[in-house]
Amino acid sequence: MTEAAPSPPAPATTPHAAGLWALFVVSVLGLFVELLLIRWVGTEIRIFAYLQNTVLVVCVLGLGMGCWDARTPFRLRDVLVPLLLVTALLAVPTTRFFLGHTITEMLAQTGTLEFWGTEESSGPERAALAAVGLTLATGVMYLLWAVFVPVGRLLGRLLDEHPRPLVAYSVNVAGSLAGILLFVACSALSLPPVGWFAVFAAGALFLLHGTARARLIDGALLAALVGLGVLAGTEPGWNETHWSPYQKLSVWSVDGPRPRTAWAKVRGARAPGEQGNGSYLITVNNVGYQSIIDLSPAVVAADPEKFNPKPDASGRVRADQHGFSRYDVPLKLHPSPKSVLLVGAGSGNDAAGALRNGAESVTAVEIDPVIIEIGRRLHPEKPYSDPRVRVVNDDARSFFATTDQKFDVIGFGLLDSHTSGSAMVNTRLDHYVYTRESLQQAKSLLKPGGVMVLSFDAYKQHIGDRMNTALTEVFGEAPIVFHIPYNAFGWEGVSFVCGDLPAARAQVAADPKFAALVAEWTRDMPYTLPGTTEVPTDDWPYLYLERRQIPPLYGLLAVALVALFAVGSQRVAGARSVARWGRPEAHFALLGAGFMLLEVQNVSKAAVVLGNTWAVSAVIISGVMVMILLANALAGVTRRVPAAAVYAALVATCLGLYFVDLARFAFLPYPAKAAAVGLLTSLPMLFSGLAFARSFAAAPRKDAALGANLFGALLGALLQSLTFVIGVKALLLVVAALYLLAALTRPRAAPATEPAAA
Repeated sequence: MTEAAPSPPAPATTPHAAGLWALFVVSVLGLFVELLLIRWVGTEIRIFAYLQNTVLVVCVLGLGMGCWDARTPFRLRDVLVPLLLVTALLAVPTTRFFLGHTITEMLAQTGTLEFWGTEESSGPERAALAAVGLTLATGVMYLLWAVFVPVGRLLGRLLDEHPRPLVAYSVNVAGSLAGILLFVACSALSLPPVGWFAVFAAGALFLLHGTARARLIDGALLAALVGLGVLAGTEPGWNETHWSPYQKLSVWSVDGPRPRTAWAKVRGARAPGEQGNGSYLITVNNVGYQSIIDLSPAVVAADPEKFNPKPDASGRVRADQHGFSRYDVPLKLHPSPKSVLLVGAGSGNDAAGALRNGAESVTAVEIDPVIIEIGRRLHPEKPYSDPRVRVVNDDARSFFATTDQKFDVIGFGLLDSHTSGSAMVNTRLDHYVYTRESLQQAKSLLKPGGVMVLSFDAYKQHIGDRMNTALTEVFGEAPIVFHIPYNAFGWEGVSFVCGDLPAARAQVAADPKFAALVAEWTRDMPYTLPGTTEVPTDDWPYLYLERRQIPPLYGLLAVALVALFAVGSQRVAGARSVARWGRPEAHFALLGAGFMLLEVQNVSKAAVVLGNTWAVSAVIISGVMVMILLANALAGVTRRVPAAAVYAALVATCLGLYFVDLARFAFLPYPAKAAAVGLLTSLPMLFSGLAFARSFAAAPRKDAALGANLFGALLGALLQSLTFVIGVKALLLVVAALYLLAALTRPRAAPATEPAAA
């Protein structure tokens, strides 16, 4: 017989204050674990780093189905057992490497979306590989779902049984806000997984209830979770591993022993010891990212075996590249490169190249603070310690909008991304750096006669053609384009030279060695540039997508979610009530879908105007929570305002934002800009919160209402994929339509003075 531990204190049997405290703690822990899993699963199973919203959707599905099953008793171990299984799979190196490599490689066979460090197969086996990968991914998704079903049960019960529904809902929102801030603090401190699990375990002690045996079992599970967290934060054989606010970074000294990890599992990373590239290799989320390379003249001259030209696979001997690495080339193209801006500066290779070529002032912009710290410590040439170098920890797009400096040379240093900007969006960290608007901003920072060199590993024709077409539109003439190969002097990539092209060509022609290299690199371009690929914009920033379409992978994941719901429904009795949904449930689902898409809009607009950093995303999402609390506080004051007026204001503000280009505020000082963006994007949130508060206060069953609302949020997250076709801004039209339908499906029995129940 299964031993059932009673639920934590609930308002039905304890003072209301105790019930609210229980609700607050559960809300904090629920949101904290949700963010933890979004971050960690995306780190170890890399495909979810690009698709973080998939993990979010699974967590929301679990919460929603749990709310429908709120009458089932809550047991802490029902949360801990699946969480422990996920942790074991991702903490033990063998299973971690197997799952991370296999699922990512297999799902990458669906094509259209480009994932760094994966290889596409050819022939009929692609479909079979994708099917196996989807099966494995669905298994992981099931465990994530299972973590949140019992959390949803407890949330639904606590909300349903409290006599003041808006007060209880406000406590739920406040707890969610606290959970966000708690995980933000962990990210800011770059805590490893053991730190995350220790924080969770400390909070979960409040939920230890029931018999002594039950408390002992749950306590042992919490201790095991923290213990596995220690294992999860290590990489066997690597010199060091760090958890930045964005990603996991591992460092290997090329001169040291090979890591015990099978090298083939570190996808995309050539073995530097064999290829002769760099002093250290830095990987991001288990894939090769960048090398720290010492190209000082003395080091290059002392190792001719490593740096002298060698025959390639065809037997051709390449031109001598001494003094002309990809990090030297940008400054070689300008007659007097005194001031230099480097975006995507990484661990310092580009800054070292600028200093070797006479730069008097170098501004190095890098979004990841941990990469800066690694470069400061480990780069042999110590560029970040040079007084001529100013290191700026910021997003490139944000820096473009806020600086008032002008530069002789601007270099994009192989600036790419291995993760999305937020679980709320389907854009990657680098997407908004390469839009037409961003490149126009970069151009405006050039001094007269300045040169801009954009280097990128554009290994697919449509990516290279997209960049070439965008730069042609922005600068009014086609750039100089060539492909620099991978060798001892750096990683490979296509370089696009813009700006004062006559001066750049003169610099090349004046040096026979440089001219020979550029001619060779031009011949080595792996494809032509027809100029037919759509240019990325702030409204459609999808750099890696060949054309406007919903990637097939999103369809497969939708199938997995349907399967997950079908299987989960057999375990969650209340979920079967979906088949009996009526007008009230549809109303709350539409509110949830509209709200989720509004959050997507807010984070996307903030990324464009304020920067695509983790801090901006956290502040915007926290601001959404604050706006809900404000709406709840105003619900009683505005109870005499007709509901139709609230929905009219909601739809009108959504439509109004559609016609407002928030990028116009980019020139303002940062505080004023943040205030303007925050105020304008928050207006629909305020009216949305008021609409929900009215309906929620009058709902006869709060657990069913919250479950339907969460199910709608899941629908909204899936609808986000429409941006691949219609663009980001058009989502506001979808949001307006959803809220209009919500107004039309509002339960007729709800009186106009519902909020007075609060």
